[in-house]
Amino acid sequence: MTMAQQSVLEINLQSLEKNFFHIKSLLSKKNTKLMAVVKANGYGSDALVVSKKLQELDIDYFAVAYASEGVILRKAGIKTPILVFLPQASSIEEIVKFNLEPSLYSFIILKKFLRFLKENDFKKYPVHVKLNTGLNRVGFGLDDLPDVISKILKSSNIVVRSIYSHLAASEDTSEVSFSKKQIELFNTMSSTIISKLEYTPMLHICNTSGLINFTEAHYDMVRSGIGLYGFSGAQKIKFSPVHRLKSVISQIHTINKNESVGYNRSHYSQKNEKIATIPIGHADGITRVFGNKKGFVFINGEKAFIVGNVCMDVIMVDVSNIKCKEGDQVIIFDDVHTAEDLCSFAGTISYELISSISTNRIPRSIIE
Repeated sequence: MTMAQQSVLEINLQSLEKNFFHIKSLLSKKNTKLMAVVKANGYGSDALVVSKKLQELDIDYFAVAYASEGVILRKAGIKTPILVFLPQASSIEEIVKFNLEPSLYSFIILKKFLRFLKENDFKKYPVHVKLNTGLNRVGFGLDDLPDVISKILKSSNIVVRSIYSHLAASEDTSEVSFSKKQIELFNTMSSTIISKLEYTPMLHICNTSGLINFTEAHYDMVRSGIGLYGFSGAQKIKFSPVHRLKSVISQIHTINKNESVGYNRSHYSQKNEKIATIPIGHADGITRVFGNKKGFVFINGEKAFIVGNVCMDVIMVDVSNIKCKEGDQVIIFDDVHTAEDLCSFAGTISYELISSISTNRIPRSIIE
């Protein structure tokens, strides 16, 4: 099969670069650093390609979810500091071996990490302290601080590179007061820690929508994941989508009125219909939520709705009113017909769709 005859995910590095500079232009202070979040294979793109490009652009920091993701970057020659958001106790040795910087978010991780560093005689190993200011996912709460501070102060094995938290609803205009409360609590908690230290760690709380909506909270660094890949979640800011998912029409057939299409016969034709089959399905990341006219694709510039249930390997779309033939290109999403538009229509979010595109089945094509 050649590229033109199958589904392919294009990764546009020009768009990535454009988004990088756009985000930099939004920062309230010249010296505010930018951390690129490249977890989940660069939000379903290609973490290595994206990270190499961002390293060329002098990104300040990378962030991944798990140690294994950081190891892949290090083995590929990424030298930039890498924060691991959710290190597990089993990955401590790997973290140190590959010079990754763990987020200390719970007492079990804090204690185990300190013990490992002490036993192996490491001094001033860089760590990040995660505070829970209201997302209630991971992180130390206000009541934990005295204990956290005493453990940090007692240890010569670590140096706190940053203290950070995460906004729960920074894109949500109805939750502005909650976000502001989180920022206030973060100020209180971080200054409590810093007042006991002999040095000043960096502070960061903003994600992409946070850096757009709460310029007062840019601090020393901001983090961007979805923004770098082209989505702002804000009407006023338009980024350039990096992911472009394309496929092809495998077959077209005509069905008669009252015939059914697909599993469980969930679509019945109201009249004679022309149905195109496209070789991409839920095993490729197009989940069943998009079935039964909740999702659509574009063929020769025209919108074609998905009919029936999404199958494992294919979707069927109604092309009754579209001039097309077998072999024609299909746009599932790109920079014009965006993943965000498709997802909001189907009641999901762009993060879920773009991070789910199968790496085993959908080849990546890098656009320089």
